[in-house]
Amino acid sequence: MSEILSRTHAVALDAADPLRAIRNDFVFPQHNHRDQTYFVGNSLGLQPRGAKAAVQEVMDKWAGLAVEGHFTGDTQWLRYHRLVSEQLARVVGALPSEVVAMNTLSVNLHLMMVSFYRPTAQRPAILMEAGAFPTDRHAVESQIRFHGFDPATDLIEVQPDEPNGTISLQAIERAITEHGPRLALVLWPGVQYRSGQVFDLDAITRMARLQGARVGFDLAHSVGNVPLQLHDIAPDFAVWCHYKYLNAGPGAVAGCFVHERHHRDTSLPRFAGWWGHEEATRFKMAPQFVPAVGAEGWQLSNPPVLGLAPLRAALDVVDKAGGIAAMRDKSLRLTGLLDALVRARLAGVLDVLTPTEPDRRGCQLSLRVAGGRERGRSLFEYLQTVGVLGDWREPDVIRISPTPLYNRYQDLHHFIDEVEAWAGL
Repeated sequence: MSEILSRTHAVALDAADPLRAIRNDFVFPQHNHRDQTYFVGNSLGLQPRGAKAAVQEVMDKWAGLAVEGHFTGDTQWLRYHRLVSEQLARVVGALPSEVVAMNTLSVNLHLMMVSFYRPTAQRPAILMEAGAFPTDRHAVESQIRFHGFDPATDLIEVQPDEPNGTISLQAIERAITEHGPRLALVLWPGVQYRSGQVFDLDAITRMARLQGARVGFDLAHSVGNVPLQLHDIAPDFAVWCHYKYLNAGPGAVAGCFVHERHHRDTSLPRFAGWWGHEEATRFKMAPQFVPAVGAEGWQLSNPPVLGLAPLRAALDVVDKAGGIAAMRDKSLRLTGLLDALVRARLAGVLDVLTPTEPDRRGCQLSLRVAGGRERGRSLFEYLQTVGVLGDWREPDVIRISPTPLYNRYQDLHHFIDEVEAWAGL
């Protein structure tokens, strides 16, 4: 084994890691009185140690001030959602006015399609990837039916054309060009949840707009994982969750982006609620809806303060780590080493489905166990018994996601060693 793949080298990398102290900002599940080796940040991130204090601050203010908490102090509830706007904007490469933390991903996706999926008899279609995450597929199909069209003809799914089920940019371009005159919306993921493939959002946006289609992105597996430049790329909208790589807790308040060019367009239809009304006149309680300028104008209800509190703590950790650029630098090294270890030590046991090119993958490697589904489940369940947690995606994929904020290079060797033990190598 070459030196670079040795455990000794991993120990040295951990010692030199500029983010090594950030691991201490998280609470780890325990296995036999030791920290679990946790590779499921792509599904639910670990709890930041500051989350409890952030929630407790809200609880204390509620206890001591009750309704006056809406108007008191630097963390007043009236504008609580704005406490995360600048930090979120940095994470996704946007202006603070272009982002808002609200609702959940599926709700935000529907709200965005109210404004940006405006089908006509000539342009009724939505294009997305085959095998999309179910929430996107369900939302798109229901929106098409709601408008009186037929998903059998108006939901266009781009099939994988590369080995291991990934989709080339050329296949996406062919589909957008072929169906361009019928496309009302291109809805695409930043990272495909099952394969871990990262897509070129800039290119996809340009392709869609060239055909006269709106474009939106589901960034559930992208935010906190890979660098984004939403303002410059300029899709119409994007939606995401915060409970994966941003570690804001189960069912955390989600995020939404609406590009600046739409902020003053009052002709856009939207489902309105009073918290989307401009703040200056909101409490006059007038019947006319006057939307706030910016992504905030798509809000419906007042912010769920207890739900936003852990997000504040989570974003503080991101800032402490040096932001998404520093996280991505370590992530490239972590995932690259994991890929190299799997190929060197587990050939014939695990196949890597995620693209090999660093710019086409994030933290996640999707792995298929040789021998079929039952053998894959056997390995997955064995790993749980020895304190190594990945996650399972039907029909036969184990996802392992070393995340830069709390995973170590040594963790990769723990995973490899245990797979070797299970396989009898």
